[in-house]
Amino acid sequence: MSTTSAAGKRAQAKIEYDAFLAVCPSRKLLERVSDKWVTLILAALGSGPDCQGGPRPMRYSELSRLLAGVSQKMLTQTLRALERDGLVSRTVTPTVPVTVTYELTALGLSLHETMRTLKRWAESHMDQVLASRAHHDRAAQSE
Repeated sequence: MSTTSAAGKRAQAKIEYDAFLAVCPSRKLLERVSDKWVTLILAALGSGPDCQGGPRPMRYSELSRLLAGVSQKMLTQTLRALERDGLVSRTVTPTVPVTVTYELTALGLSLHETMRTLKRWAESHMDQVLASRAHHDRAAQSE
């Protein structure tokens, strides 16, 4: 039986992109897309503020109003990271004041439905999760 060096494992991970391997670069992508703000931004850009329509561009201020609790700094950092990853495109229109819109790229659209489904799942199962938490906490207190 042969052993594989750390360099060999990294080389193999690049070929296979197995996120279960510590050295796999896809872990960074999973870390990015599992962030709550990323999930909500991709869901919003993919379906608008009512989450009923199709993908459409949105202005920064519209996203900021829609995503209750997001700071200006966090929204800016998240949008920049999504643009860097190729999931969101940023368009600047030279108006007074300047208009900046964000929209999903083809790559972002391929991830959108998963994020929208995750958002809907969280919303529809929250009562069950809260009940489970309460049950668990009561059981832990009685031990």
